[in-house]
Amino acid sequence: MTLLASAGMAVSLDALLAAKDRRAAYQADWLARYQQPIISLTLVTPGAVKDSARYRNTMGVALQVGDQMLWRHRWKVLDRQVQWLSTGAEALWCVAHPAVEIKAQCAEIERTHPLGRLWDFDVFCPENGQVGRHSLDLNTRRCLVCDQLAHGCARSRCHPIEDVLARVDKLIDGWFVRD
Repeated sequence: MTLLASAGMAVSLDALLAAKDRRAAYQADWLARYQQPIISLTLVTPGAVKDSARYRNTMGVALQVGDQMLWRHRWKVLDRQVQWLSTGAEALWCVAHPAVEIKAQCAEIERTHPLGRLWDFDVFCPENGQVGRHSLDLNTRRCLVCDQLAHGCARSRCHPIEDVLARVDKLIDGWFVRD
């Protein structure tokens, strides 16, 4: 199912928190219903605007890469849902395969694809919850602007939002103008 919402508008913190709660509820519902791992995909979209044509195109590439990864490994997809929301695009896949192997492949995509730094593939297991990068002995993600840990830079807001958005734009432009 695909839901469309308006594009290019700033969203409030309350709207973002409500979207996060709804996403967590969907994830819990799918884990209970299917009793199989799920992949939850969102974009890294700094700033107040979470939905734009550029972000939708970036999400479209992420969806294609995710689908290709699942097809290439011949992992059975039980369900797939994409929502295009003003708070940012979201996708869920339910996959009948061990969560740790799914997370390893998703982390590899995030690490190697030119747009991968803008994609957040979270994997959840019905028995053990979220499968984190640390469980695979993978390094945590780095900041978009500097080489420090992303979480620390984001929390301390050590970079002006204009610098972070410029880096996001550079990554997106680098992909879409490559031809």
